[in-house]
Amino acid sequence: MAFLVLVGNPRPQSRTLQIARQAAAAVSERVGDSGAADVVDLSLLAPGLLEPAPAPEVVSALEQVVAADVLVVASPTYKATYTGLLKVFLDRLPGGALASTVALPLLVMGDPKHSLAVEVHLRPLLVELGATVPTPGLAFLESQVPDAAGVLGAWADLVAPQVSAALAQRKAAGVA
Repeated sequence: MAFLVLVGNPRPQSRTLQIARQAAAAVSERVGDSGAADVVDLSLLAPGLLEPAPAPEVVSALEQVVAADVLVVASPTYKATYTGLLKVFLDRLPGGALASTVALPLLVMGDPKHSLAVEVHLRPLLVELGATVPTPGLAFLESQVPDAAGVLGAWADLVAPQVSAALAQRKAAGVA
């Protein structure tokens, strides 16, 4: 099973990246996958994302995203939604490109007043691209960083059965 973390933070080695990796590890452990998730960190691809013809590394990242069985899509919350960097990258995918993917949206935010952004903004984008989004997205507050393992473990306990069911359903339908 291919787990992939897609991070839309413009800063390399961001807190968003750290939280997303931990979230992916928590879910993959609970669905019986022992491998570490691969990572696409968009901060490293940013300079080439707006070029008319995508650079080879952007093409490779798009291929990784499309090939993922489970995709954790993480972004900091900017202006009450996900980053433009994430949007620019995902806009390179054609409609339905994530039809064989189970996606888990995750937003890292400083203020709880933005907690609906994960469901109102990020989930619809992933669904538009064809992903199955069987779970509530994670609105992770920066104040939760000291207890990240506890917060992510509780979330993974909630979403892992839904991820497993969605993967099994896709396999039975011949989608996976």
